[in-house]
Amino acid sequence: MSTLKPYALKPAEPEWPASLAERMGRNAPPALHMIGPVTLLAERRTALFCSATTPGDAILRAHDTARQLRDEGVSVISGFHSPIEKGCLKILLRGNQPIIVCPARSLEGMRVSPECRPAFDAGRLLFLSPFADLPRRVTKESALRRNEVVAALTDELVVAYARPGGAMEALLAEARRWGIPCSLLVGAGRSAN
Repeated sequence: MSTLKPYALKPAEPEWPASLAERMGRNAPPALHMIGPVTLLAERRTALFCSATTPGDAILRAHDTARQLRDEGVSVISGFHSPIEKGCLKILLRGNQPIIVCPARSLEGMRVSPECRPAFDAGRLLFLSPFADLPRRVTKESALRRNEVVAALTDELVVAYARPGGAMEALLAEARRWGIPCSLLVGAGRSAN
């Protein structure tokens, strides 16, 4: 397994997603760091999120939603960091749709896991990060920043579960303020925008 070198996409380039500046303004990242086909950014994207601590019914609904997105060929973007998100990634990797994985850390020194290699080699998997060199490990702050960038990049947001008063609930509220259609599969405030 060889280490891959990320490249930086800057706002002046034609592939730069306009939604970042429109939604985040001055808080938009100065570059997006990527490994994989930048063309996947041209696809309509659905973000998939879930709080780390999740009730059982959210797990079932998240996996059902991942299967539906896979079967419909919907491009999915996520950090795929929480246990439920990781389970959804395994489901999505069995399909043929585009997937954008957004780690909450720099892509420097990153290797593509054997599980992700077939999708990556097929040109349907893009790794994307708003971080150039640091952090090397996920932090609470980097996860919050990554989630905000993912939400700003998406056309639709699906949250399997948002713990009341938690970061995911705040992200859902921000996405709704940006006018992004949102669905909360389990929990208070469940609705589509």
